[in-house]
Amino acid sequence: MTLEQLIARQDGVVSRAQALRLGVPARTISDRVASGRWRPLYPGVYLVGGHRRTDHGRVIAAWLWAGPRATIAGPTASYWHGMLDRRLPRTDLIVPSTMKRKRPPGITVRRRDLDTADRVLVRGVATTSKGLSVLETAPVIHRGAQFLDRALQKHIGFDELYDAYTRSMGARGMRAAGALLVACADRADSAAERLQMRLLRQAGLTGFVRQHPFGPFLIDVAFPDSRLAIEVDGWAWHKDAESFLNDRRKGNALVEAGWTLLRFTWTDLTETPDDTVRRIRAVLLRTNARGA
Repeated sequence: MTLEQLIARQDGVVSRAQALRLGVPARTISDRVASGRWRPLYPGVYLVGGHRRTDHGRVIAAWLWAGPRATIAGPTASYWHGMLDRRLPRTDLIVPSTMKRKRPPGITVRRRDLDTADRVLVRGVATTSKGLSVLETAPVIHRGAQFLDRALQKHIGFDELYDAYTRSMGARGMRAAGALLVACADRADSAAERLQMRLLRQAGLTGFVRQHPFGPFLIDVAFPDSRLAIEVDGWAWHKDAESFLNDRRKGNALVEAGWTLLRFTWTDLTETPDDTVRRIRAVLLRTNARGA
């Protein structure tokens, strides 16, 4: 591979070590940096003139700065695997516990010795496995439960995810990841329903029942006197086509019969519980006012 080919593959980024390996004299590198043709991004890592900074290049630059023993991790790794649409502002790296380097701005460094199963090469960059990347990402990003659900639908199997969790138990962030893992493993969606019931009780709301019969269906949580039905949409990765259609048939039947239908997800219940309760309370106040 030529220097030009490497630079093109790395979105305009190159390290001093790479250039030297490809036969570029040290004096030539210094001249290019001094003239501004190569702009320093981190110590020993440059952006070649004529190239703009990209998310792809930012990830490569951070990894080149840290060296081949480093591993792209967290949300950065999920982006690199194609599981996130965009890179978050900071680049996450894991380095061996014995490695000591001063962290430059824009990079987060954690020291941890990874299991070999949790370190893979993706497009030339050492990256945490899909399983560990998902586990480290879901607890720290907005709507992490949705991200986890989508990952299980499109990118990774539950067994692979669980194996990554068992290898990382006790590591930073794994407690929150474990709670999400337990919730998404519940095929009966009972964890989400229990959480919904707890929110209602904490808000002082009464008159609701769980699994209320309605024709051939069961309403997840119902306020029968107010004809309010609450459906808790479980983890989509469990759903087959028939379950999806049955949920829609139930919803249509409820609306046709004059019920008000509200649907909430695990993300609604965990990330915006106050808004969830507010919407329920508003419907109850409105229906009760009409009946007064």
